[in-house]
Amino acid sequence: MKKVLILANSSGGLYDFRNELVQRLLLKYEVTVSLPDEVRTKELAEEGCKVVHTPINRRGVNPAEDFKLLLAYRRLLKEEKPDLTLTYTIKPNIYGGFCCRMMRIPYIATVTGLGSTFQKQGIFLKMITTMYRLGLKKAECIFFQNRENREIFEKYHIRGKKSKLVSGSGVNLKRHCFEQYPEDDQVRFLYVGRMMREKGIEELLEAAKQLHDDDTEFALLGYPDEDYQDRLDTYEKEGYIKQLGFDPDVHGYIKNASALVLPTYHEGMSNVLMEASATGRPVIATNISGCKEIFEEGVTGFSCEPKSSEDLIRALKKFLKLSREERAVMGQKARQKMEREFDREKVADAYMEEIETVGNRKEG
Repeated sequence: MKKVLILANSSGGLYDFRNELVQRLLLKYEVTVSLPDEVRTKELAEEGCKVVHTPINRRGVNPAEDFKLLLAYRRLLKEEKPDLTLTYTIKPNIYGGFCCRMMRIPYIATVTGLGSTFQKQGIFLKMITTMYRLGLKKAECIFFQNRENREIFEKYHIRGKKSKLVSGSGVNLKRHCFEQYPEDDQVRFLYVGRMMREKGIEELLEAAKQLHDDDTEFALLGYPDEDYQDRLDTYEKEGYIKQLGFDPDVHGYIKNASALVLPTYHEGMSNVLMEASATGRPVIATNISGCKEIFEEGVTGFSCEPKSSEDLIRALKKFLKLSREERAVMGQKARQKMEREFDREKVADAYMEEIETVGNRKEG
């Protein structure tokens, strides 16, 4: 049996958003997964994956730490001797890809988003584009989750052997089944994600401060990825928001919500917007690549401009003017769009096609 190695920066991300692909791989291959945390490693191991712990500082730019990661990937590749490696997110793509290239191991990379990396200027931008080129030059295929990311890579001449565009990670339509819209008249806005500036937490808190009342609730599910905890506690004490803590199983929270709010500055392709839409909930999100593809303006949700609390408030007020019946119809249409365009099984099909192509080439 052949072996596939997966390099990723989150066990939750791998299990929650890509497990359909993992399960298909397990039918044909030995699968080893390299991960920095243990949030979903128990589930992956029970399915049949070999789990290897590899520390990653996802947001750090310490050269010494990154060099350790490079060496860890090189050592892992020597030990596992995979026939194919799949890499997800920035550091696995760059450092894992570079090691695979040097060791002549076929690899497929996935760009799940670019963050603020390409908004930098000067020497940092030159450094990161050079690193991407070195890491991805020999990739059998680079999967992109939105056109804008693909165009940015093309602009900076970052290329593999080929590239493909998919609908993000897709959404599991069974796990995130359609749920009837809440019967009561209270409006519950739900935010799901890390509490950080680039996710739009500043704009969200300002909107909550201005719009909360007895009939309008703002609930936040996730954990602070920056120094926001004191402010969140103050806002909760003053009644502006409700903190729900962290829970990897988000479906029940979405089911109880009236709409999902995501004022993010940049995305690869937002998983939580797909999950909310599949559940039958309208969304209010920024008009950026990675979000705008998922909803239809005025049909399944409303858009707002990034970095603008005023425009977010405008969009939220627009939603608040709708009747319960109009909101429910938006949710129904959101579900229909997910069924048409974002079924995760179709995304897994695209990956398996590339994986089988590489396997057949090696055998030939």
